Amino acid sequence: MGTIQALCVSEKKGTLKKPVHRALFRTEWGIVGDAHAGNWHRQVSFLGQEEIEAFRRRGADVRFGSFGENIAADGFCFRELPVGSRLRCGEVWFEITQIGKECHKSCAIRQQVGDCIMPREGVFARVLHGGWITVGDTLTLADGEAMPLDAAVITASDKGSRGERIDQSGPKVRAMLEEAGYLVSDLVVLPDEREDIEHKLREYADRGIGLIVTTGGTGFSVRDVTPEATLAVCDRLAPGIPEAMRALSMQVTHRAMLSRAQAGICKRSLIVNLPGSVKAVGECLGFVLPELKHGIAILRGDAGECGRS
Repeated sequence: MGTIQALCVSEKKGTLKKPVHRALFRTEWGIVGDAHAGNWHRQVSFLGQEEIEAFRRRGADVRFGSFGENIAADGFCFRELPVGSRLRCGEVWFEITQIGKECHKSCAIRQQVGDCIMPREGVFARVLHGGWITVGDTLTLADGEAMPLDAAVITASDKGSRGERIDQSGPKVRAMLEEAGYLVSDLVVLPDEREDIEHKLREYADRGIGLIVTTGGTGFSVRDVTPEATLAVCDRLAPGIPEAMRALSMQVTHRAMLSRAQAGICKRSLIVNLPGSVKAVGECLGFVLPELKHGIAILRGDAGECGRS
């Protein structure tokens, strides 16, 4: 266990990172506003404060961020943590992907004292779950821990967003999720506008929320655009989920074949479209909900393959 001593970012590559008091971490990206963030394996860099202090004792005038580190923390010798180790700071989770890296020939620190510690001491990681971190927050080793099972709910309804209809489907979804052990962090009612729905889906995925459930907007009306918004943000589809729900609903009404609901994966989040009616929500979500936890665990790296023992 240790403490975050510094958070550092740079707006452009090739420039020194500067300390900030607080930083927003985006899932599968890194720190918002940092030039080295991106869709790759070295999204965030760590360096131990003791290693920095030892370098200072050698006469080097180094400050937090001088080595290009995003996070400096005490209590850890990061190079001793194997690749695959997980770290947690509040709601933010990291997975170590690389130990050390080749030092640039133009490294200012190496030119100053003839050495640089980043190739030996620097550690790189990807962000598994986003959120805010503030200097002084506690950093812990989270190996063996499962990430919190969180969820968010979106109701797509023009009338509901204008206050002309009381949303019943969204609260129904929330109640079922909470009963199943999910921590529902948000429930919103949005108009049937594709851009609004896409924006909210991306926001939740950037936070790393495990399960994002939508209700409404899956039919044939020209205003039903929830499936299109879902397809626009997903990296991969999970067609078995809506297929299973349609198969169940076909036993109730043949009009279930008209459902255009989709399901897919965006970063570390699973998105599932549900119908708009309370009755259909109860039937469809109740049918697939027991299996979704395992899928989310696999997506987050907390479980193995889908086969049953």
